[in-house]
This record gives sequence, C-alpha cells and structure tokens, in this order.
Amino acid sequence: MLSNNPGPIGVFDSGYGGLTILHGIRQQLPQYDYLYLGDNARAPYGPRSFDVVYEFTRQAVTKLFEMGCHLVILGCNTASAKALRTIQQKDLPNIDPNRRVLGVIRPTAEVIGDLTKSRHVGVLATEGTIKSESYKLEIQKLHPDIEVSGVACPFWVPLVEYNEADSPGADYFVKKRIDQIMRLDPQIDTLILGCTHYPLLMPKILKYLPDGVRVVPQGEYVADSLAHYLERHPQIEQKCSKGATAHYLTTENPDKFKEQAQIFLHEPVEVENTTLE
Repeated sequence: MLSNNPGPIGVFDSGYGGLTILHGIRQQLPQYDYLYLGDNARAPYGPRSFDVVYEFTRQAVTKLFEMGCHLVILGCNTASAKALRTIQQKDLPNIDPNRRVLGVIRPTAEVIGDLTKSRHVGVLATEGTIKSESYKLEIQKLHPDIEVSGVACPFWVPLVEYNEADSPGADYFVKKRIDQIMRLDPQIDTLILGCTHYPLLMPKILKYLPDGVRVVPQGEYVADSLAHYLERHPQIEQKCSKGATAHYLTTENPDKFKEQAQIFLHEPVEVENTTLE
C-alpha cells in the first residue's frame, strides 16, 4: 500500500550522471526534499535493449513510490528515451494514477526553438539515446522546421566515471565526436549534451567547439521545467515534502558511490545500499 503522505521528489538514474540533474534542480528548488536512486550495479543502460531498460526503470520507479515519492524525475536520458512513455501510459494507471513520472528530454526539446538561429541542432549522447531518436522526435514534434543530427559518444561516460575528464587523453575522444557531428551538419549552431555525464567534460567540449556554436547542458532547463510543472500542478506540489534534504540510494557499493558523488557534486554525501527487483 503506497503512502498518501507528502514525500520527497525522486530522481532516478542508471548511475551517477543524474547527479548533475539533481544539482541543477536543488539549486533552483532547494526547499524540497529529494531522494536519489542510482542503479549503479546494472549501469550503464546505454547499450541495453528497450525491454531491459524499461524493466529496470519500472523497478526503480516502483521503489521510489514505495519510499514515499509522488513525483519521480528520470534523470537519465536512456531511461527517458526507452522507458518513460511506457511507464506513463501503461504502468501509472495501475500503480497510482495520481503519481507522476517525468523525463529529461522534453524540457530540452521545449527550449531549443528559442536557442537555435540556424534551425540546425546537434545531439551528443549515448548509443541507446541516439538509436532511439527520442530527441529528434520530441524536437520535431514541437519545432517541425528544426533539423536534428545525432552522434553517439561511447567513451565519454567512462572518461567521467574514471575521473579522466581533465586528462590529455580525453581531448582525443571529445575532439573526435565534435568534429564528427560538425562534419555531419556544418550548419549546426546549437549542441545538446544528451547525457547527464557530459557537462563534466564541458572545458574540453568548449575547447574544440567551433565559434558561434552554443552548448546546452540539461540541468538548468530540467529545473526550469520542473518549477513550471509544480506551479501548474498544485495537487502534485502539495504532495512534495519541504525539508530541504537530499538522501541517496545505490544498488552498488555505497563507498564507491560516495567517491563518484564527490566528482559530480563536490560535496560529501551519505549513501545507503538498496536492491531492485
């Protein structure tokens, strides 16, 4: 039986990247309680099939609901691309039609029309997100005149997670993918970082980006979108507890999570182990 009492806003990611989303949200909406769940034991989700990503994401959403969340943000592009719609349409009506699950792709798609002048946009993301074409579909649904090109960056996540984002070796992999997407469409003037790890590579990305091309990390846009969502849906907002706290759960080793969280958040965190099934 799910509790009807106010509870934290849940943020789910397959690993650590969603911490950049949580950081952006907490900066803008610090008054709420947050519960972050990282399925680190089964990460990465990027190369996995739609069915597997959906099943894992459904388990995580159910866990967060059981822990008192009425609203869950999928702070993971792969989960947003491969699982969000099915969970919203198929699972929520059965679990609890009054609870909500939101993703990170639509908020970015909504603002992109105001950011691009050339109407040519690039997406750098994991293989799973690129293959799903979720960004292209969402953007062209809202802005049919925008051309969208995507390139997968398979080595970028390990660079961040092994704390190599500042290393000389990272330059090769960052430059290679930026050159590739600009060759694909030289008219691109706006580049979406469609993976929550990628903002940690920002110094390298800016180093190799052509002049006049802007980069769109998602954190601030997801936070803006969430603030507007809560304004428009007071019945959900009232179910979000306000104690300005953040708690962290991982399906992996909590000590490893603490190390990685330092990279993403630059602050110590307390972490508990949990299981998903």
